[in-house]
Parts: sequence; structure tokens; C-alpha cells
Amino acid sequence: MENYQLDNTDLAILNILMQDARRPFTEVAEEVFVSPGTVHVRMRKMEKLGLIKNSQLQVDLSKLGLDVTAFLGVYLQKSSLYDEVVAALKAIPEIVDCHYTTGAYSMFVKIVCRDTNHLKNILHDFIQPIEGIERTETFISLEESINRQVQLNRK
Repeated sequence: MENYQLDNTDLAILNILMQDARRPFTEVAEEVFVSPGTVHVRMRKMEKLGLIKNSQLQVDLSKLGLDVTAFLGVYLQKSSLYDEVVAALKAIPEIVDCHYTTGAYSMFVKIVCRDTNHLKNILHDFIQPIEGIERTETFISLEESINRQVQLNRK
């Protein structure tokens, strides 16, 4: 299975389900002109390959009272502390995304909070005390204009 090559049918199935993971395989099959069994088998193959990690619901967090999204540029004291810092950040539920980056910051983190006071408390009480973080720079998002899956090109 290591040498499995994705074909146009796999890419078409992925494109449809990346837009709406809840679409029934029967609908996907009709759109791709294959049987529902084919969609099921191909999805299982892609899961076993690790190509498909999971399915997630996309929730409007503001309707749950989480109105502030911010991005943190994190400066590490030493890049060798990255793993320890990531482990500490994983314990903070408001952090939803973390990237090891090139450029000015060692890491770029996405955090979701109720309001700016909640953000300030998370920064002050949980993030800035982490051993290995030299300092952070915070960017508050005013609006998310694009949030989508990448469109896969057919071969």
C-alpha cells in the first residue's frame, strides 16, 4: 500500500468530502460516477495511508461566546526548546493551531478567547511563563475572510 498512487477518482472524492465531510458516500459516488462501495474502499485506503487524518465539524465559535481570535508570534530563547514549549502550549485549550516557522518568529500560534480580557489572562498566566519563551507578539484578528480547504488538482 506504500506505493499506492492517487488517481483522478481519489482526487475527486477528496475534493468533494473536503468541502463537506458529511456528504453520504452514495452522493459522492453519483457525482464521481463510481459505486458507493468504491468510494468506501478508496476512503479506507487513504485513511490507512495516513492521507486522511480525521473529520471535523466547523463551528462558528463566536456563537459559543468565543469572539476573539488572535495570532501570537512566539520568540524562543533557543530553538532547541521547541518541543518542550509545544508540549506546554498543548495544555492550553484556547490554543487551536501552532506552527514552527522561519522568519522573525520561532513559532506562530492561533488562539481563540471569549474577549480581550480572557486573551490577556491566557497570555499573562499561561503562555508568557512557559520556560523557553523569550517573548510574544500578539495580533488580534478583526475578521476571517477566507477559511477553506485547498482544491486538489486532477492529474
